[in-house]
Amino acid sequence: MAMRSPVREDGSALSRLDRALYRVEGGFALVSGLAVFALMLLAVWSVSGRNLLNSPVRGYVDWIEITMPLIAFMGISYAQRDGGHIRMDILVGRLRGRALWAAEFVTTLAILILVALLIWGSWAHFARSFDWGAPLFSRDSTIDIKLPIWPAKLLVPVALALLALRLVLQLWGYGRAFLTGEAVAVPLPEDPASVAAREAQAVSDTEEMP
Repeated sequence: MAMRSPVREDGSALSRLDRALYRVEGGFALVSGLAVFALMLLAVWSVSGRNLLNSPVRGYVDWIEITMPLIAFMGISYAQRDGGHIRMDILVGRLRGRALWAAEFVTTLAILILVALLIWGSWAHFARSFDWGAPLFSRDSTIDIKLPIWPAKLLVPVALALLALRLVLQLWGYGRAFLTGEAVAVPLPEDPASVAAREAQAVSDTEEMP
């Protein structure tokens, strides 16, 4: 599993912005977690209703379709801040100092460009679905119970816009690290021994919980 990487904080403007954005990202991630929990309850309700009352939840697949963007996108920026996304560090993991920060800057910039294109495309997708003059402002809906789809489509560019803000802050952090040698508001690299130690500690803390 992906583990959180340490992120150094100080009193700089960059660090203050990082912490403020992190609170917003935490809220988005909480909504995503609640969506997963709600979908689990919905599944229990649907299966129980089908087996016990021969009456499953109407439009169960439609509700899953609407909920998917909450699960898939709302926590993406939160994971980016903590370095929780899966990475292939075969090359970058061997770098140190300015070479490392330069490589991280370039790769983060490439991700930002890709995310900007995704925002543009997903917003256009939402715009095709939304209509002020249509019932429920929707030009399309789910197949079964006719739920409007535009709210789910809107979540995608909103979540990606939050990710873009995080990437801009990380570019600032990597640029500052390249110039000063002090990495702030970016996930710090760790050697395999440190990662293994943190994973072991996380498992130990879980086992000790009552």
